[in-house]
Amino acid sequence: MQVPPPVSDQAYSTEVGSASHSNYLRAGVAITTAYDDNVLPDTGAMPISDVSYTVSPQISLDQSTPRLHQTWTYRPGFTVYQHTSDLNEVDQNLALDFQYRLGPHVTASLTDTLRKSSTAFNQLYALSGGAISGSTQPALIPVYAPTANQLTNSANTSLSYHFSRDSMIGVSGTFGILRYPDPSEAQGLSNSNSRGAAAFYSRRLSMTQYLGVTYQYSAFLSSLPSNQANGQAHPDSECLTHTLLFFYSFYPAPALSISISGGPEHFNVSQSPSSPVHSWTPAAIVSMGLLGRHASFAARYAHIVSGNGGLLGAFKSDSAGTSAGWQVARTWTLGLAANYTNNNNVSHAASQSNPGGHMISGAVTVQHSISNHLTAEFGYMRLSQSYANIAAVSSAPNANREYFSLSYQFTRSLGR
Repeated sequence: MQVPPPVSDQAYSTEVGSASHSNYLRAGVAITTAYDDNVLPDTGAMPISDVSYTVSPQISLDQSTPRLHQTWTYRPGFTVYQHTSDLNEVDQNLALDFQYRLGPHVTASLTDTLRKSSTAFNQLYALSGGAISGSTQPALIPVYAPTANQLTNSANTSLSYHFSRDSMIGVSGTFGILRYPDPSEAQGLSNSNSRGAAAFYSRRLSMTQYLGVTYQYSAFLSSLPSNQANGQAHPDSECLTHTLLFFYSFYPAPALSISISGGPEHFNVSQSPSSPVHSWTPAAIVSMGLLGRHASFAARYAHIVSGNGGLLGAFKSDSAGTSAGWQVARTWTLGLAANYTNNNNVSHAASQSNPGGHMISGAVTVQHSISNHLTAEFGYMRLSQSYANIAAVSSAPNANREYFSLSYQFTRSLGR
């Protein structure tokens, strides 16, 4: 019995072709040169462009045993800019995933993703806030300051119990943080903390159909850094949500899954000096994932209320994301990704100064395997945002990047 995507902490896989395998140790290094047309958006009427050079070592481990499946990925990055040397940076990207069988019918999992960077383009999941999943958890970052230093950490732990042939229950907990160490680089954006807990029941109707219900509690706390508050008290905001979702998951083919979730959501928002706001609203999530031998596709749409990272208050959010990979030939792979988020403040009083906005991002990549160890990649990324009240992005809301990367890596099999 599977854990359906709406209550799983696992993202849809996007690996295709020879990249899709397990039980390996992989190490390597990538050298990237990129042209960005918006590296200093808040210095004047016109954004400043520059060329950067990045060296990114990487080591990853994927190991399976009868009881444990663990994956680790660590990728630091060292970037220098040709003209704007003040933006030279050291990135940190760490992701881990543990799946452990405590017994024949009990499985525990832990996932954690840590990112430290001063550019939105150099992260493991650039401009998307994370890999696409079917869960109700919102992306931590709905708005980006293109070159602001930021630290994010997102963790999830869960426990599932398969107590009968066709029934399963489970619980989970989540924690996330978003920090901007230098407020002058991210004026108008807030630091954020999030935490949550959930419980679910899943019933297998047939080998291809699952039905269930999940309850989720979430808390979001946001505050502007002290030197953005002009010496006054921090305008903190807190958003609490309670969500009851009924879900249906369908597996029409072994490599394809489709999930639909929907139900009522209650939110309670406190933000000084506005009066507290609380109400009920419908919530819905639709997602699908396809993983074939030569192609992959994942998509998600969500309509929820949450306290999105970087923004004060609570927002009614409509978001959609998709990613796809296609191995068009033995040594050529095409990748596509697109994301859209629209946020509207649920508080009428607070919306006068902080109405929200929207973000659109996309990426196209072409990968060519020169040899078993050497790979070349060409890519284009675009970020477009509309947040009139956030100085860090309002003066120059668009950013484009074109890059070329050459990577060398070796893989060692760990056996079965």
